[in-house]
Amino acid sequence: MRTTSLISVGCVCGLALMMTTSTAGAKATPQEIARLGADLTPLGAEQAGNAAGTIPAWAGGITTPPAGYKPGMHHPDPFAGDAVQTTITGANVGQYADKLTPGYQALLKTYDTFKMKVYPTHRSASMPQRIYDATKRIAPTAELVEGGDGVAGAVNGIPFPVPHNGLEAIWNHLLRYRSDRASRHIAQAAPTRGGDYTLVEFDDEFDVVYSQAGQTEESLENKILYFKQAVTAPARLAGGVLLVHETLNQVKEARAAWLYNPGQRRVRRAPNVAYDNPGTASDGMRTTDQFDMFSGAVDRYDWKLVGKQELYMPYNSYQLHSDKLKYKDILTPLHVNPEVLRYELHRVWVVDATLKEGASHIYKRRVLYIDEDSWQILAVDQYDSRDQLWRVSEGHCINYYDVPMFWTTLEVHTDLQAGRYLAIGLDNEYSMYDFGIQRTKKDYTPAALRAQGTR
Repeated sequence: MRTTSLISVGCVCGLALMMTTSTAGAKATPQEIARLGADLTPLGAEQAGNAAGTIPAWAGGITTPPAGYKPGMHHPDPFAGDAVQTTITGANVGQYADKLTPGYQALLKTYDTFKMKVYPTHRSASMPQRIYDATKRIAPTAELVEGGDGVAGAVNGIPFPVPHNGLEAIWNHLLRYRSDRASRHIAQAAPTRGGDYTLVEFDDEFDVVYSQAGQTEESLENKILYFKQAVTAPARLAGGVLLVHETLNQVKEARAAWLYNPGQRRVRRAPNVAYDNPGTASDGMRTTDQFDMFSGAVDRYDWKLVGKQELYMPYNSYQLHSDKLKYKDILTPLHVNPEVLRYELHRVWVVDATLKEGASHIYKRRVLYIDEDSWQILAVDQYDSRDQLWRVSEGHCINYYDVPMFWTTLEVHTDLQAGRYLAIGLDNEYSMYDFGIQRTKKDYTPAALRAQGTR
């Protein structure tokens, strides 16, 4: 292993398109709204490709599954025939620095076993037509409230397809389409420096009420989604269940969370399921608000919209998602096996979040890279209190074309200081997501949690 000194906080080079720290955003103008579906995609991305021809125009993304696909299968790779265009290593990282985040540059310089295989770019992200329609419908009414800690005038669609500040961009991520409902069985692993790991297995459920057809702002009752997570393995952790109600106006009503403790056979409120408290069974390798790349309250940071940049990002990670892989093929020492990773050149919104004066969090600064086509966060660089780059997060995504929607298949959080990483979302050896589950609000109450835990 080759090691180097960590990267200090500095300017994010080449990002001078837009600079604003305002938390009060003006509503979209008629001129901005008219651009949706014209020179902008229905969600606000640039419809055209780039001048160099290395990023194609958006043509609707993937709208139909490949031949032979059946619901419940791991999603076959529609781009399996692509050849690697270039491979970036620590030896040639300087040639590609203008297309690499500080986090990726640090990974390449720190580990001589890490590399980035770059493939042709495919703008595969797509959503149901009703999400596009809702985005245009709510664009004139959506607004930040409570100093940016909440959103009003929005339901179903992306509230700020033409963002004016960093808070609007991060709320687009928080309210992006991730299906109506889903259940999944996944695993999490935090390998030691030598590569040893214990799988922690979860049964997760999501009920994303914000995105569901027929909802109104009033019927949401200030909820974005309901989330339930049961630990099923190893035996020493099995039986614990977490329930979360995520809120739209976080000042009016903070996130509510409950935990079922199998030892006590009791349900208790869990106010610590927030901010920088450790994620479930994560061995301290991620914070609660790193789940889904970023989730929860936004009030501890100042969010600056830096602008857009063309960067190599994890994208169309169907090989990583494949049921032909075993976990041992993915979980290698120090970092995830780069042979099964795919990177492409994409335009991303860059948001620079700095900790507010007087606020507390283990990350003093976070730089987030948000996909223009889906509003999915693809990568995050996290800095410690010494202004040193600490952890590099990646959201390896695919288009779940049976829905359709664009979401992570694996999140990876690499700790440069500890020489370890956390991988969450492993599903290669399990059955796939079920997007057809039927649930009601009663299924996500403390009483239902108690009943599930004692069965």
